[in-house]
Amino acid sequence: MEKILILDFGSQYTQLIARRIRELNVYSEIVPYNKVPTLDDSYKAVILSGSPFSVSDENALKIDLGPIVGKKPVLGVCYGAQYIAQYYGGQVQRSEKREYGKAKLHQLFKSDPFLKDVPLDSQVWMSHGDTIMAIPKQFELLAGTESVDVAAFKAKEGAFDAPVYCIQFHPEVTHSLDGATLLRNFVIDIAGCHGQWTPKSFVEHTVAELKEKIGTDKVLMALSGGVDSTVAATLLDHAIGSNLICFFVDNGLLRKGEYEQVLEDYKHLGLNIHGVDAKALFYEELKGVTNPEAKRKVIGRLFIEVFEAEAAKHPGVTWLGQGTIYPDVIESVSVHGPSVTIKSHHNVGGLPEKMGLKIVEPLRMLFKDEVRRVGKEVSIPENILKRHPFPGPGLGIRILGEVSAEKVKLLQEADAIYIDNLRKFGLYDQVWQAGTILLPVQSVGVMGDERTYEQAVALRAVNSVDGMTAEWSHLPYEFLAKVSSEIINNVKGINRVVYDISTKPPATIEWE
Repeated sequence: MEKILILDFGSQYTQLIARRIRELNVYSEIVPYNKVPTLDDSYKAVILSGSPFSVSDENALKIDLGPIVGKKPVLGVCYGAQYIAQYYGGQVQRSEKREYGKAKLHQLFKSDPFLKDVPLDSQVWMSHGDTIMAIPKQFELLAGTESVDVAAFKAKEGAFDAPVYCIQFHPEVTHSLDGATLLRNFVIDIAGCHGQWTPKSFVEHTVAELKEKIGTDKVLMALSGGVDSTVAATLLDHAIGSNLICFFVDNGLLRKGEYEQVLEDYKHLGLNIHGVDAKALFYEELKGVTNPEAKRKVIGRLFIEVFEAEAAKHPGVTWLGQGTIYPDVIESVSVHGPSVTIKSHHNVGGLPEKMGLKIVEPLRMLFKDEVRRVGKEVSIPENILKRHPFPGPGLGIRILGEVSAEKVKLLQEADAIYIDNLRKFGLYDQVWQAGTILLPVQSVGVMGDERTYEQAVALRAVNSVDGMTAEWSHLPYEFLAKVSSEIINNVKGINRVVYDISTKPPATIEWE
């Protein structure tokens, strides 16, 4: 398989580089800058990412470029370009002011395959505190902007055994209007990739690999009803059939009718799955628990207990299936070390070692949008593929304060009205995630001639790419009015509806 290696120096845009290359149907992988693998024939080029560091910092991230430059085509982006310039004897210094924002390539010094179809005055996105004042003697200028003489440069013909290109801007962000063209020129024309990494080829390759890896062993997998675990289970099912044993837990914190709907969907997919009703266990253990993190820990612990009980029914199982995707993998091996908490309630941390299970993660190298495309390739129903993200602890963290069966029922009814209307109004697919939150307050209301003192709910809807940042969704007033009226008129116990217009950051998507 052809692949592009991306060395991560800590830039916030590193994942975007990988995504843009994969949009060219070329596989790309990210590794920390100091964990360079052996560059075998499958690697067609290497990209050095940007970084929050300065190349002149005492703690600047540095590597030996000898085993890389000249061995494969190289592209240095921002910090990567500055590091290459400094490494080979150029001059890099701190700028008088940070160069951040839009600029135009108003100087194109020479034609080059890298600049093919990039027009004069093409808009690019700058984000750097260092500036390359002089390039090394083995290099030549390609382009400049109004404020930066050295915006793009390359190694001279014959200076190295493979091409080297460097740019002081970010082609991966949408503000660089011809950035995708530049990356295509580098990946396809200069590195010689063929663009054959498609959902179909991924499915064929992965199923064959799973068959070889697992053989006649059995795999146990807990499904959530979401796209990641469903697609992962479907690939495993294609590889090992009934040797995949799945279960779906009703923890009492699912949306209205979700337990029955998910099991019905899975039945149509032909998966070997059964349901586990654990509502009573979760409700009992959550009594009196009001702290959000404490609730998460209780829900996570109970899930592990349910998993252990299910595993005990299948003593011949040797593998644990998980729906891990690429952002989780990157986060756990990032330049700055693993994150303090990585959704501990989503997985069964510690169990594989404790139970002697090996882990199989069919989607560990895919981004979320790629998972959806693979899901479409293996005929996953649209209602699962387009399902909004749903938190691992479910409604447990959308009920602020103590959780009870009565509160869950109240929230389920209100949330069902909200989500159903999003679909009726054609808004569901325009929103990245939506949900209803039951607030721990009561307010005065009036219905007919009677005074009421009942619960309030908040509606939340956000637009995002990956959940790291999010904007509140500007839903139409007439839609919000209808949802509010329908909830108050039909859900006894709720007399007030509010709409959350907070962005992330500073707020989070979920309230707990």
